Amino acid sequence: MGTGLVWFRNDLRSQDNVSVKKAMDQNEYVLGVYVFDPKMFESDAFGFKKTEKYRAKFLIESVSELRKNLEALNITLLVYSENPEIVIPNLIEEHGIATVFLQKEWTKEEQEVLINVKQEVPKATEWVESYDQFLYHPEDIPFEIANVPNVFTNFRKKCEKYGSIRKPIGVEPLSNKNLLAQTKPIPQLKDLGFDAFETDTRTAFPFRGGENHAIERIQQYFWDTKKLSYYKKTRNGLIGTDYSSKLSAWLANGSISPRTIYEEVKKYEQRIGKNDSTYWLVFELIWRDFFKYISLKHGNDIFKIGGILHKEYDWKSDKDLVDQWIHGKTDEPFVNANMIELMETGWMSNRGRQNVASFFAKEQELDWRIGAAYFESLLLDYDVHSNYGNWMYVAGVGNDPRDRKFNIKSQAERYDPNQKFQNLWLQTTLF
Repeated sequence: MGTGLVWFRNDLRSQDNVSVKKAMDQNEYVLGVYVFDPKMFESDAFGFKKTEKYRAKFLIESVSELRKNLEALNITLLVYSENPEIVIPNLIEEHGIATVFLQKEWTKEEQEVLINVKQEVPKATEWVESYDQFLYHPEDIPFEIANVPNVFTNFRKKCEKYGSIRKPIGVEPLSNKNLLAQTKPIPQLKDLGFDAFETDTRTAFPFRGGENHAIERIQQYFWDTKKLSYYKKTRNGLIGTDYSSKLSAWLANGSISPRTIYEEVKKYEQRIGKNDSTYWLVFELIWRDFFKYISLKHGNDIFKIGGILHKEYDWKSDKDLVDQWIHGKTDEPFVNANMIELMETGWMSNRGRQNVASFFAKEQELDWRIGAAYFESLLLDYDVHSNYGNWMYVAGVGNDPRDRKFNIKSQAERYDPNQKFQNLWLQTTLF
């Protein structure tokens, strides 16, 4: 038993982490590594930075907390700002590592990084990839990936009836202390090309990144305030921290697992009470799984203009219209308020996302991939599967069997009847 390496990517947690558990079980010593890949901060094909300042800050906070939590398990987390193709081979050689443990990713860019790294390491290196971002593990769903239903309701009902959800995995500290001296500090915003910034006081997401903060949020939202019991009634809210669980950002970078959240919901149901709202949080976790399975099934089609339906629409890429949408200067105040919230905070409600995406794709008939790329850049809780799955859905090239279009004005009247939300973000300062 030698030294195992855990390469962290979108699984930034010490508990209920399959790669950590496997590495600890199979090795005398374990090292962790996280790489701030410069490619994550470059501009994409549409001119947006792939990771903007909001998610960059949340990521720095998450990695900082991961380092502390791993140290308590006697695991050193090494952090680099360099290409993984350079970092990982160097670590393998320097520490005599035979096996690398990592969460399995299957989307294009993540796959390309892994392929490039594998080409630079000894052929004998073993790679242990684990599916570890699901509520329902691929081995525990009642269909093959190729036969995953394209309609969510069919997927959900079959998973609920025939699928099973695994228990979270606990880990104990390694008995062998082998903590290395930290030579490289975790980068700050300026190191990644961003200026420091203050969080906007109006934000609905004033939270910090990291595993401990995710657990604190569950404690607060479930147990301290009992807001979970009202989730279904409030989840279409627009203002404040508690209209929804806000767990998506920690889920997106893997600071917490869906299994841990599910387990906590079950405890809550036993002790406080089960109702539509407690079920609805699990329902939303199943939606998250659904888009992951859709991307597993359909591969790179989720990034193509025709989506998984290969539908042909006459999409436009009018720069002026795109800029108006981004800067909240359209003729729809509800859209504008949501877009300004996103620009100023990196956050937008679920209700807002559906409306601004529908406006972009259905009203303006703009290339939905531009909207998806902008969301990818700005959103704190960007998750490749959910983002592109939802945009395809709204644009009519994905999983919506009814190809709906939102009536923005009636949505605003229904969800913001007193225009509190619109006033919050559209108000101008008078001098």
